[in-house]
Amino acid sequence: MSTASETFASQPAAAGPQAGAVKLTMILSGAVFALMMVFGLVMRAAQGQWVELAPALFYQLLTAHGAGMVGTAALSGAAIMWYFCSRYLELAGGIYWAFLGLFLLGVVLILGAIFIGGYGGAWTFLFPLPALSGGAWAAGAAAAFMLGYTAIGVGFLLYYLELGRRIHARYGSLARALGWKLILGREDNDPPPPAIVAAAAVTIFNSIGIILGASVLVASLVHLLVPGFEVDALLAKNLIYFFGHVFINASIYMAVTAVYEILPEYTGKPWKSNRLFAISWNAVLIFVMAVYWHHLLQDVIMPPWMLVVGQLVSYFSGIPLIAVTAFSTFLYVRGSKMTWDLASALLVLSVAGWSVGAIPASIDGMISVNKVMHNTMWVPGHFHTYLLLGEVAMAFGFMAWLVRGKTIARMNGMDRAGFAIYLAGAAGFVTVFLVSGAASIPRRWAVHYEEWLTHDRIGTAFSMLVVLGTLVFVLRFVARLGRSES
Repeated sequence: MSTASETFASQPAAAGPQAGAVKLTMILSGAVFALMMVFGLVMRAAQGQWVELAPALFYQLLTAHGAGMVGTAALSGAAIMWYFCSRYLELAGGIYWAFLGLFLLGVVLILGAIFIGGYGGAWTFLFPLPALSGGAWAAGAAAAFMLGYTAIGVGFLLYYLELGRRIHARYGSLARALGWKLILGREDNDPPPPAIVAAAAVTIFNSIGIILGASVLVASLVHLLVPGFEVDALLAKNLIYFFGHVFINASIYMAVTAVYEILPEYTGKPWKSNRLFAISWNAVLIFVMAVYWHHLLQDVIMPPWMLVVGQLVSYFSGIPLIAVTAFSTFLYVRGSKMTWDLASALLVLSVAGWSVGAIPASIDGMISVNKVMHNTMWVPGHFHTYLLLGEVAMAFGFMAWLVRGKTIARMNGMDRAGFAIYLAGAAGFVTVFLVSGAASIPRRWAVHYEEWLTHDRIGTAFSMLVVLGTLVFVLRFVARLGRSES
C-alpha cells in the first residue's frame, strides 16, 4: 500500500522551472560549504594546538570562513527561493545568470583580497579597520574585498528587483503578496502561497539592508582613496551591523521556502497561507530589521531606548518563527505516516535546529548577559546553530530532494550514516561553542591559553564529523545528479 507521500509526488524534482541554473548553484554551494567547513576545522585545530597556524593566516582564514559561509548561505537560499517562486511567477532566467555571475565575480575579488592581498579584517569590514591594518595588508586589498561585496550586493539587488517586479505584476502589489487581504479578513480568490509571502517579505527587508550596506561600503571605499574623507564611525557600525544581521537572516528566510513547498509532498497535506501565517510573516518583516540593535548593547553612547528595543525585539522575534514554521511543521508531520528519506529528514531537522538556535540568541539579547557574553564563544555558538542545523540543513535537504526522482524511498545505509554523522557533529560542535562561551572563552582569538585547549580539541573532533557528513551529502548529490542527467 502506498503512503500519502508516495502518491503526492508525481513529478521528478529536477523537472522544475530553471532547474539547470539552480542545480549548478547548489553544486557550487555544496563545494564552498565543504571548503569553508575545512577552514573552520583548521582554525579550531589551531586553537587547540593540534596544528600550527600563524596568527595572520588564522585571521585570513577567519575572514574567508565568515564571508564564505554567510555568502554561500545566502546564495543557496536565493537559489531555493528562486526555484519555488518560479512555480508561480514568470521569472527571467537571464536575471538569475547575471546575479550568479556578479556573485562569482565578488567571490574572486574577495578571495584575491584575502589570499593574495593578505586582508584579514573579518567579514564585517568594520570601519575604520580596513584602512588601518598596521601594515598587515595594503589599501588595495581592502578595496578589493569591499568591491567584491559590492558586486555581490548589486547581483542580489538585480535578483530582488526581478522578484519584486514579477510579484507586483502577478498579485497587483507587494501588500497583497504579503497577505494583507488575509490579515484584514477580506476575500481573496487567489491568495499568495507561503513561498510568495516569504519572498515578498525577504525582497523588502533584504533590499533595504543591502542598500544601506552598499552606502557604507562606498563611503569606506572613498575613505580608502581619500583618507581625508570623514565617515562617522558609530553610524558606519550601525549600518554594517544592520546589513549583516538582515543579510544572514534573509538566507534562512529564503531557504525556508523549501520546507513550505517540499514537506507537503511527504505529508499529503498542502501548506496554505492563512491569517496567522500572514501576520507572522509581516511581523518577521519588522522584527528582522529591528532586532539588530542587540549587537550594539555594548555601545553605551547609543540612545537607551534603542538598546531597550533591541532587547525586547530579541525576545519577540522568535515568536513568528515558532508560530509560522516550527509549530506548523510539527502539525504537518504529526500523524502523516510520511516516508522518511534524506530530504525530509534534513528539512525537519532544519526547522528544529533553527528553532533551538533562537534560544541562545534570545539569551544573548539580554543586556545583563550581553555585556559579559557577546565577545565570547557563545555568539558563534548561537549563529552556528542557525546555520549548521538550520539554513545549511535546509540547503542539503533541498539538494537531496532535487535528485530524488518520482519515487520516495526510505533512506539507505549511506544516507542514514551521513545524516547521523552530520547531526552528531553539528550538535556537538555548537554545544562546545556554547559551553565555551558560558566559561567566558573569548571569540576571535587565534592563540588560546592552556586552560581552554580541552574545549578546542573536543570542538575540533566534532567539526571533523561535520565535514565528513557534508562530504557525504555533496558527493551523493553530484553522483545522483550525474545519473539523472545521463
